[in-house]
Amino acid sequence: MSQNPLVIGERRFNSRLIVGTGKYKNYDETKAAIEASGAEMITVALRRINLENPNDKGLLDFIGAKYTLLPNTAGCYTAKDAVLTCQLAREALNTTLVKLEVLGDQKTLFPDNEQLLEAAKVLVKEGFTVLPYCIDDPIICKKLEDAGCAAVMPLAAPIGSGLGIRNPHNLAIIIEQSKVPVIVDAGVGTASDAAIAMELGCDGILMNTAIAGAKNPIKMARAMKLAVEAGRLAYESGRIPKKLYATASSPVEGVIGR
Repeated sequence: MSQNPLVIGERRFNSRLIVGTGKYKNYDETKAAIEASGAEMITVALRRINLENPNDKGLLDFIGAKYTLLPNTAGCYTAKDAVLTCQLAREALNTTLVKLEVLGDQKTLFPDNEQLLEAAKVLVKEGFTVLPYCIDDPIICKKLEDAGCAAVMPLAAPIGSGLGIRNPHNLAIIIEQSKVPVIVDAGVGTASDAAIAMELGCDGILMNTAIAGAKNPIKMARAMKLAVEAGRLAYESGRIPKKLYATASSPVEGVIGR
């Protein structure tokens, strides 16, 4: 176990990268990309699991049982539907760990803050470990933390957009105020985006499209793994302050002519 693991509730993870399981060409590609990413936790949509016939071969049979599953409430637009989906996930997968999504708009897929907070409060009372996907708004992130969520997951940009970190200042405020892990969810497009998020001090990153939609998902998964690790190391190392002028890296004493 890492000396500085990602801690979510009572669970600990060496990897700070969480990956999704959708949008791949087939199960073989999904499995290979997940393995290349080094992720220990993966998101799964409940609709991809055959609840009526659990013995049917599906995604979970291909990827194996070594990963922590993070069922999500993708496609829910009300607190009621999201809570019900989480309850079904608990029964089907024997887990209380959930990624909570309550969307407010079909075009942008932005979260509905009011419905999200309402669902989070209900689920926390029912004993769920709740990871809510939310706007990069310090106020809603604080309210979700106060409601008992085990982490906050602000978007970096709209889902699947690949626009990268659009508002690093808001993320910095969220990181500064939060006592629970801050995990960027949505908007990362390439490895440099992941590194920037981690250098800001984010505790982890969740991504799907950036890997699954790449021309070579396996290579991109590997790139994201390294970017997250490099960004975290850079954050922990403490970067040099920015200066307007140069600072010589070699001593000037003893230089000929001085």
